[in-house]
Amino acid sequence: MRIFLVEDDLQQAQQLIVALEGRGHVVDHAASGFEALGKVHGGPWDVMIFDRMLPEMDGLTVIEQMRQDGNHTPVLILSALGQVDDRVLGLRSGGDDYLSKPYAFEELLARIEILAARAKTDPQATSLKVADLVLSRLDQQVARGGAEIVLQPKEYKLLEYLMQNVGRVVTRTLLLQHVWNLNFDPQTNVVDVHVSRLRSKIDKGRQVPLLRTVRGKGYILEDPSAENDT
Repeated sequence: MRIFLVEDDLQQAQQLIVALEGRGHVVDHAASGFEALGKVHGGPWDVMIFDRMLPEMDGLTVIEQMRQDGNHTPVLILSALGQVDDRVLGLRSGGDDYLSKPYAFEELLARIEILAARAKTDPQATSLKVADLVLSRLDQQVARGGAEIVLQPKEYKLLEYLMQNVGRVVTRTLLLQHVWNLNFDPQTNVVDVHVSRLRSKIDKGRQVPLLRTVRGKGYILEDPSAENDT
């Protein structure tokens, strides 16, 4: 991925650049709001990472200006301001996702990978397909191997999100945000319970399971046929 990082703390920026480049990504950096505004259209970028509090011009102002200029590159906002009102303001200013500091690098990596993948996915696609599992958005029907699978509304939404991010580890935090619309962890096992129910419906009795738990990280929906093609 090509990543544009806007972070005024040079030590934090360098650490993040090294970590991202270590995963094979290309990173360009700006250290102030004005510098970011001057570089922001110099992409194409797959995703942008914006610190919120910047010298000269704050990150939200730069993002708003960028959106007004017609730039729709996915943006992840990083900020030490982590209250609900802060996150809502960041999203309403044009951010696509919001991660509070301090954060785990693997969480940041998962979020930017998902943002970049989502930007390449046709949001108007009428169906999603992973191996022999098919989700129809027109009638909200799900089938595997031609056999219908009856899902509850939350199970359907959970599966849709996992299918949109096939091959990527999705954390509990991301699922809480995008399936349950929660910007905090209520410290319940609601995610685990729904994933377990979903797994039993789409994988039980099947020779090849698709939904897997990645211990300590989250969940992943895998497409065995895609792996065989590589």
